[in-house]
Amino acid sequence: MADPKGFLTHPERETARTRPVTERVRDWSEVYVPGSLLPVISKQAGRCMDCGIPFCHNGCPLGNLIPEWNDYAYRGDWQAASERLHATNNFPEFTGRLCPAPCESACVLGINQPAVTIKNVEVTIIDKAWEAGHVTPQPPERLTGKTVAVIGSGPAGLAAAQQLTRAGHTVAVYERADRIGGLLRYGIPEFKMEKRHLNRRIEQMRAEGTKFRTGVEIGHDIDAAKLRKRYDAVVIAAGATTARDLPVPGRELGGVHQAMEYLPLANKVQEGDLIESPISAKGKHVVVIGGGDTGADCVGTAHRQGAASVTQLEIMPRPGDTRPAQQPWPTYPMTYKVTSAHEEGGERVYSVSTTHFEGDEDGNVQWLHLVEVEFVEGRFQPKPGTERKIPAQLVTLAMGFTGTDQENGLVGQFGLELDQRGNIARDADYATNVEGVFAAGDAGRGQSLIVWAIAEGRAAARGVDRYLTGDSTLPYPIRPTDRALAV
Repeated sequence: MADPKGFLTHPERETARTRPVTERVRDWSEVYVPGSLLPVISKQAGRCMDCGIPFCHNGCPLGNLIPEWNDYAYRGDWQAASERLHATNNFPEFTGRLCPAPCESACVLGINQPAVTIKNVEVTIIDKAWEAGHVTPQPPERLTGKTVAVIGSGPAGLAAAQQLTRAGHTVAVYERADRIGGLLRYGIPEFKMEKRHLNRRIEQMRAEGTKFRTGVEIGHDIDAAKLRKRYDAVVIAAGATTARDLPVPGRELGGVHQAMEYLPLANKVQEGDLIESPISAKGKHVVVIGGGDTGADCVGTAHRQGAASVTQLEIMPRPGDTRPAQQPWPTYPMTYKVTSAHEEGGERVYSVSTTHFEGDEDGNVQWLHLVEVEFVEGRFQPKPGTERKIPAQLVTLAMGFTGTDQENGLVGQFGLELDQRGNIARDADYATNVEGVFAAGDAGRGQSLIVWAIAEGRAAARGVDRYLTGDSTLPYPIRPTDRALAV
């Protein structure tokens, strides 16, 4: 146990300090003050109670050994902490920045005190590990002679590829974009995770032997059947990229875009591909439809592009500030959250639905018409007399995703079966109905968290390894049927 009295002597919760809003909206660097975590991490790690039954393990889909690396972090043994952290998580620098931390919601201390800042401890450990040179390539001792293709280079695909490479298989990752990373590259804004963290992981994987093929779309550039013949196994980790649309009058107007049309362009500016985004919020009244993390990313991006105003709409009522009674500990509660993007300004409007868009004579959106709604008899009903319009010269749709892309030929060419939710169906070993083809991450699970993506990538790798060799020494995985902790 880190500090037997830590949770008593340090009952307060301390987190990383963010840079002043007036400073950070002028650049695209991460919002946190560099080095601000280290002084408080020892105290925070010392608050961990090393519970007899650590519910944080259950709250984390990766099964992270949280009390163990909390203990090492408290003692300042960063190398040992990094080893325990990597035992269950290939990319803790990603999760430590991007995960909503269901582990903290399951923290036993959180029953009557603020939970341990597990996420902050995690990111400090891995950042210290990189600084000290403790994160090195781990190439396999021998090759099996088996080949695996991984389709998609998001967190699920990268995790599966790294595990399979380390098991001795020859792995090639296919990515249809021009750079590796999936949504980590072109969905997550730079201010949430600088891409240098992604780049150095890719270099580690290259040094281990993983091959990367960018600008190649399976089902379009390469026939899926031919790919299957070329490799001994295939892992589909192409994500759930079919965005939910908003079929209301005026949807066709200029200036109404899906979030994943808007966000990648801002990232391409940071990569140096563009001088300015062709879809920019500069000087415009921006409306973001959708109250989740993607919506918050659009809000933060619009602030940095110089929007005249930013309004975020959500059809659901405003969540409460405390855990709802129907979502008791240790479940993940739906509570009101203020992200760094929301700290930077803008207005959040709840319990409203868009009725239509209004444009100008040139066919560009100028106004968004909305109405207040209430939940009646299982559906949202408009409240008469609450209709109004707000200025909107740029609208981003951030309402989630409905399943894997079925238009690129991937599903049809492989002959994959889908489940009732439109995701790729698979069994307990992540195998699809097609011999030698496996599915991991959002492609099989549906839109979910980064920790679930990495966990499923690791689990699918074990299934592939067992398929190729008859057994597997890779860590025992979660099961796709274990959805109790899905958030």
